Amino acid sequence: MANTPAGRLYVVATPIGNLADLSPRARAMLESCTLIAAEDTRHTGAMLRHFGISRPLVALHDHNEQQRAPELVRELSRGAQIALVSDAGTPAISDPGYDLVCAAAAAGIEILAIPGPCAAVAALSIAALPTDRFCFEGFLPARGAARRARLEALRDEARTLVFYESPHRVEEMLEDCSEALGAERAAAAAREITKLHETVYRGTLGALAVRARGDPDFRRGEIVVVVAGAAPAPATGAADVLDRLLGILMAELPLKQAARLAARIAGARDNEVYKRALKLKPQD
Repeated sequence: MANTPAGRLYVVATPIGNLADLSPRARAMLESCTLIAAEDTRHTGAMLRHFGISRPLVALHDHNEQQRAPELVRELSRGAQIALVSDAGTPAISDPGYDLVCAAAAAGIEILAIPGPCAAVAALSIAALPTDRFCFEGFLPARGAARRARLEALRDEARTLVFYESPHRVEEMLEDCSEALGAERAAAAAREITKLHETVYRGTLGALAVRARGDPDFRRGEIVVVVAGAAPAPATGAADVLDRLLGILMAELPLKQAARLAARIAGARDNEVYKRALKLKPQD
């Protein structure tokens, strides 16, 4: 009796907006696979029809993935070639797919990536912020208290931070970022990447929070927020030098401006230097 040919799981990245971004390799796999496991079969079905592709579809989303993964692994063990896709971008990156990938790996199934679009990487590449080291945080908690607690835990993170956010929460999210990470922290918000109304807003967290409140377009579409990492704190023993620098600048400039300039010169966090400046300010 002939051995059953080995099945494979293909993790296939699909466009995040512009359908022209589907790679030739991804298209070929979608045309030839046994079946496609899709986050939303209606959404994926529309994409497939655009490309003239007709393959069996099975739903794999947050609410059924743990139950469906074993079924798909059984199909893979029988030789099925399964393509895993999400609604947009790379599966398992803040999208369904992780449980299936883990189950397939545990069963010894070969798993291959067919890379392509990813909103987090796309936004980072155009944010004009440091890209050598970054930290992908996905979606922050929806509830305000939990979101602020998470941001407070990230306050001293030196790597560039990348977040996903929904349009109806982005205003509150930016206000919480401004409060927890510092209003003067550099940031960018990219919306509708690769789509007709793609826009990138750049500035400080404080400025972006104000823009989000006043610009209805800011709160439309899919949004990625990129935030500069925290500047290193002053080295031990540098406090006296910083105090002397603040004293000189505060004698010539308003306190806030002096603190901001001192922070840039010393390579320190704006909010920490501002607090120190308040302590050094002569009492009226």
